[in-house]
Amino acid sequence: MEFALTTRWNAGRHTSGEAMLREILGLGFTHVELGYDLRADLVAGAQQLVAAGEVKVDSVHNFCPLPVGARKATPELFTFADSNSEVRAAAVRHTEKTIRFAAEIGARVVVAHAGYVDIPKLTDDLMDLYAQGGTGSPAYEKTRQRLLDTRDKNAKRHLDWLRQGLDQLLPLLEETGLTLALELLPWWETVPTELEMLNLLQSYNTPRLRCWCDVGHMQIRQNLMQVNARRWLERLQPFVAGYHLHDTQAPARDHLMPPLGQIDFEGMRAVIAPGAVYVMEPSPNTDPALVVAGHAYLKKTLGAA
Repeated sequence: MEFALTTRWNAGRHTSGEAMLREILGLGFTHVELGYDLRADLVAGAQQLVAAGEVKVDSVHNFCPLPVGARKATPELFTFADSNSEVRAAAVRHTEKTIRFAAEIGARVVVAHAGYVDIPKLTDDLMDLYAQGGTGSPAYEKTRQRLLDTRDKNAKRHLDWLRQGLDQLLPLLEETGLTLALELLPWWETVPTELEMLNLLQSYNTPRLRCWCDVGHMQIRQNLMQVNARRWLERLQPFVAGYHLHDTQAPARDHLMPPLGQIDFEGMRAVIAPGAVYVMEPSPNTDPALVVAGHAYLKKTLGAA
């Protein structure tokens, strides 16, 4: 089992793609995920090291390289489920560019965020209530139920728009042999949920579309919405293309290096998908010593999975 490191960790402090990847190689990694903040000026140097066989790109995170003119680097620059048709069209167009780039650089998977349901972000209210006393109060439960009900009433059209985008991308995915993996995001306003993800992938029934399990995000969903993260890791296992691996402190502080949080990585061994892509995702500028220690810990706990 090889663990990759995302270039999201260090792309922001480099002006050379070669230097960016050599820093990662210096920590003992040979595989990377190219992140959504990979600027155009970093591409040539990265391509040179890949072509020389010094590093392997396992996955590319949409949108990559960062679209020219983008005001900020975000995986939600455009989304498939947006209520604006022009935004949805841009999401498809720029994802096609990412897929072609991923194919050129030898990646297996493109990771993408699907989008949000147009409802008030009640997750923010849950965060405030959690800080006041955890999840046990009547006010917390009332807000959580309101979020569930409001989302249920509004999600279908966004899921339909998501399907339209996936339908447009499937021919290119078939042509390139790449997999597009939709990431499970931490907030309940996002699409798809765990159940929606399962239903979506079962209905398409193609290896070109898969799930990307971000274990930190799934733990946040458990902390705030009482989702059973381990159970869903097990149910989604046949459809998982890869994992973002980082630790979480309740309720929603993530991108920590294990074992500095609450996630039971040893317990994950029984439910992790064999042959998937495993990407460590520390927050940018995390101390290199913590990245190295986290890498050693994951090799020890998950390496025999």
